[in-house]
Amino acid sequence: MDVVEFKPEREQYAWTFGGVEPVMRVAPGTALRLWTEDAFSGRLTSPHDLPSEHLDMSEVNPQTGPFYVEGAQPGDTLALHFVDLEPARDWGASATIPFFGALTGTDRTALLHDPLPERTWIYQLDRDRDVVVFEALRGEFRVDLPVAPMLGTVGVAPAGREVRTSIVPDTFGGNMDTPEMRAGATCFLGVNVEGALFSVGDGHYRQGEGESCGTAVEGAMNVTLIVELVKGGAPAWPRIEQDSHYVVVGSSRPLEDAWRASQVGMIDWLHELYGLDRLDAYQLLTQVSESPLANVVDANYSAVTKVAKRFLPPGEAFGGMHRYLREQAAAL
Repeated sequence: MDVVEFKPEREQYAWTFGGVEPVMRVAPGTALRLWTEDAFSGRLTSPHDLPSEHLDMSEVNPQTGPFYVEGAQPGDTLALHFVDLEPARDWGASATIPFFGALTGTDRTALLHDPLPERTWIYQLDRDRDVVVFEALRGEFRVDLPVAPMLGTVGVAPAGREVRTSIVPDTFGGNMDTPEMRAGATCFLGVNVEGALFSVGDGHYRQGEGESCGTAVEGAMNVTLIVELVKGGAPAWPRIEQDSHYVVVGSSRPLEDAWRASQVGMIDWLHELYGLDRLDAYQLLTQVSESPLANVVDANYSAVTKVAKRFLPPGEAFGGMHRYLREQAAAL
């Protein structure tokens, strides 16, 4: 297996999906060892750093990539298996940002009250205990939280020559912010343009479901992944396969439409896996699904539908690609 290492220079970050030239070409079967910057572009380093003074909102969620995958054509399926996600710094940052988050007024939820106050929290990473430390800005409260690394943003170039900002999730993936995108998972994305042009970024050292204030424990990440390609079979919405679950992420606004997209996406997957009639799949899904929120803070919201494999007969999603990539990962 070819192993390629890439750490972007600042001028090499991508800020959109689509409209960016690839940083390199990679063949299916290649392992990539990458470095990704945090969502704030490393600009929030202290509780005294206010987002309005330090952030450029046109330069958030810097992406490592895009990568051109040889042989990828529209209608194919890109498979990205995340072998390892390791915090690249000993601290992460979170913040409340004016008019951004689930519990404040925004440009799309227009209210008369002022935005919530700006605050920045710095979480120290204790690698020996595998925790990040929450410290209240007012008072003496502290609590250890288990590290749970994930990638908030994984996506390909959209169809139709669209260029979408790296803070938006949609059918192409993007800023889905789901904790399901963790080490050991395989993400399946429909290819829209020649070469797929995928990128990754927005590392989270941990995040609660829903990412309520709009920012997780944001941190730079060392990412090891394997790239593969399935000819044809492009899913309508991003799919994730884990050893224990099948997962579909839907993104839309309002939130119930994001949930509906993920539910229909899972019905389609059950149909493909087992030949189930769609209404039979709908009935089965009703009894076995889990529906955690991914985020409710972007231009689109993201919802997740999960089904535990223990409820289902053995399946061969995308020809057993997840199992194959798990075996390849063991070789690394």
